[in-house]
Amino acid sequence: MSSVVFKDLSSDLRTFDYHLPEELIAQLPLPDRTSSRLLCLEGDGGQLRDLQFPDIIDLVGAGDVLVFNNTRVVPARLQGRKATGGRVELLVERILDENKVLSLAGSNKPLRVGSALRLEKGRDAADAVVTERRGEFFLIEFARDGAQDVLDRLGHMPLPPYIRRPDLDQDRERYQTVYASLPGAVAAPTAGLHFDERLMNSLRKRGVQCVFLTLHVGAGTFQPIRVSNPSDHRMHPEWVSIPGSVGQAVSAAKARGNKVVAVGTTSVRALETLALRTNALSFEGYTDLFLYPGKSFKLVDAMITNFHLPQSSLLMLVCAFAGTENILSAYRHAVTSGYRFYSYGDAMFVTLRKEAGDC
Repeated sequence: MSSVVFKDLSSDLRTFDYHLPEELIAQLPLPDRTSSRLLCLEGDGGQLRDLQFPDIIDLVGAGDVLVFNNTRVVPARLQGRKATGGRVELLVERILDENKVLSLAGSNKPLRVGSALRLEKGRDAADAVVTERRGEFFLIEFARDGAQDVLDRLGHMPLPPYIRRPDLDQDRERYQTVYASLPGAVAAPTAGLHFDERLMNSLRKRGVQCVFLTLHVGAGTFQPIRVSNPSDHRMHPEWVSIPGSVGQAVSAAKARGNKVVAVGTTSVRALETLALRTNALSFEGYTDLFLYPGKSFKLVDAMITNFHLPQSSLLMLVCAFAGTENILSAYRHAVTSGYRFYSYGDAMFVTLRKEAGDC
């Protein structure tokens, strides 16, 4: 596959900006998973079509492969107080061992190594101490409780900050894909939230092959890009596991001339991480792959994705995939057409822009 050639749009973060009215940020999921709208963008020509999400069945055919991320969101947001009485909120990145976690932390004053924490939910509580700082993250050790037990008892679903409400009981189900199976994510692979079992069964009956890999979405997904030149940005590593059966299905589809459709940017990043390993059909380890305009795609022909925040690494990924001007034009159309944005919002079906160009 030939690489797409771009002008140096990635050298200015402001390129990846757009105006979004606050009222278009979805605060709640729709009653039915599949009732979202679907904006179809042809990467080569930039043509747009307004569809409903179940129309996805007409955009794929027999022999195509849909690649899903089966990570499961854990209740990774913990709230409590420091020994001084100041409030603290933790966003657990990952469990390190039985009673230790790696976490981001928010508080009125920065946490210090040695700080004692009292984490609470209702009348339940657990004690912890900050034992180490690792860059933006803190190593937290629980005094008497297991890490998984603390998350299960005291944790809140880690809704992104643009959802301006406390988490609700329904978020335990709806901020989770119906096929989620392996716990470890602190954010949902949101493109998958639009699928229910009935739609997936319909796709299989059509002859579409559904396969599953794992990428545990980390806390870094919430972190803004803080450098003016996006190519200087470094992604937080995230755990990936791609079984050989997935690599074989993708390789066979490419050989047949069928499409490989990634469900979500996490699946895109996982597959393109695999593609960097010559002739590999499986992979297990961490990826910090950052895809922005100027990068090429080896395995993915189309993606299903939600709408992304301005100046975010995810917006840059879809710009790299379909062309910056194409994507920003599609976003302007979505805004004027009243699409719902972000995690609980509507979706896009985007095909790869294969022709060289300036965006």
